[in-house]
Amino acid sequence: MSSSLRTALVPSAHEIDLLTMFQCVWKQKILVVLVTAGIGLIAAVYAYMVTPEYQVSGVLRPAAINELDALNRSEVYKLPPNEALTRVGASLESYDTRLGFFRANQVLFKEFQQPGRSLEQSFEEFNRNSINLILPDPNKSDSLSDYIRLEMVYPKGIDGVAILNRFVDYAINNERGRITADMEVIVRNRLNELNGKLAAARASYDNEKEARIAILLEQDNLKRSQLQDELTALRALLKTHRIDRIAQLNEAIGIARSLGIRKPTTPSSLSESERSGASIMRTEVNNQQIPLYFMGVDALEAERSALQQRKSDEFTEVRIAQIAKELQLLKDNRQVEILKNRKNEELYLSGVEPLRAEIARLNNLNIDTSNLKLVTVDRQALEPLSPIKPKKLLIILGGLIVGGVLGVALALCKILFSSRPKLI
Repeated sequence: MSSSLRTALVPSAHEIDLLTMFQCVWKQKILVVLVTAGIGLIAAVYAYMVTPEYQVSGVLRPAAINELDALNRSEVYKLPPNEALTRVGASLESYDTRLGFFRANQVLFKEFQQPGRSLEQSFEEFNRNSINLILPDPNKSDSLSDYIRLEMVYPKGIDGVAILNRFVDYAINNERGRITADMEVIVRNRLNELNGKLAAARASYDNEKEARIAILLEQDNLKRSQLQDELTALRALLKTHRIDRIAQLNEAIGIARSLGIRKPTTPSSLSESERSGASIMRTEVNNQQIPLYFMGVDALEAERSALQQRKSDEFTEVRIAQIAKELQLLKDNRQVEILKNRKNEELYLSGVEPLRAEIARLNNLNIDTSNLKLVTVDRQALEPLSPIKPKKLLIILGGLIVGGVLGVALALCKILFSSRPKLI
């Protein structure tokens, strides 16, 4: 037989070692079984004694467009569905919202409260380990729409379904309340702004009216003063004319007496009367006014007497009557009277119709935010069928594996330290 064939028939050193080890361990099979059974029993006890933990989850998605249509059409508050979902998600993650829910529903959190802990400390334990907010990965496009998923892990004895569902409702109601408060503040501020503009328009109208009345009265006063000045000047002028006329009459009377003219005559008549005497007087008149003294002494003296006895010269000037008429009209300015006697001055404000229309629209704005649907609850939390922890079968199987490995290791150690058998 060749050397290569002889080598194949003779077992190798490693095969002898494994076989010897297996035989040695088999001799200690009772120890291995006992250790394996003990560790497995411990694992089983742990698996059945540890408090089970359950997990519930809920999903929120954006509300339909028609749910927020009335709010967006108000032209006061804009809230797209995706933004509403984001705001509700921010409320769900808010520390204040969670603490408020914890305080408002302490009956649900009795298991978290322990002696010697304050309410805030008990809340910290719940807030740190219980509810997680999960958002879709923006780098992945596997979701057809935005969503928010809430997951809650809780031990047995706690109503996790009620906590999660009520927490979602609390956050939605809390955000709805904030929107209602924001709406009230925005509408109130907008109304204050519009009322301020309307008050400014009223003040501007009052100022314009007072200024117009002042201008009209000033114009009347100016016109009255001008007419008074004109009247005084006319009276002085008429008096001067009368004095001048009396002087002219006095001169003409002297001339008429010297010529012996008593009665009104003409140059031609005077010429003919003198022709009958010794002397002949010829007078040639070429489109010239007949001198005043031809009126004769009697007529001139009568006119002079009348002028001297005259009390007023106003009747001789038509303009004086016109001035009196204009002064009478200036006593009452009807335009000023109408401006002062206006009853409903709101009708005369200019450019305020859009302001009044907006005020009326805001006052009649009727949006029921108490039933505003901010998000759609796509899936509510449901009672779990089984706990997520502990995994009993996995724990027991792991215990058996660890027990078996530990049992084999103990058997090998016992053999090595007791008999030290040869492995080769």
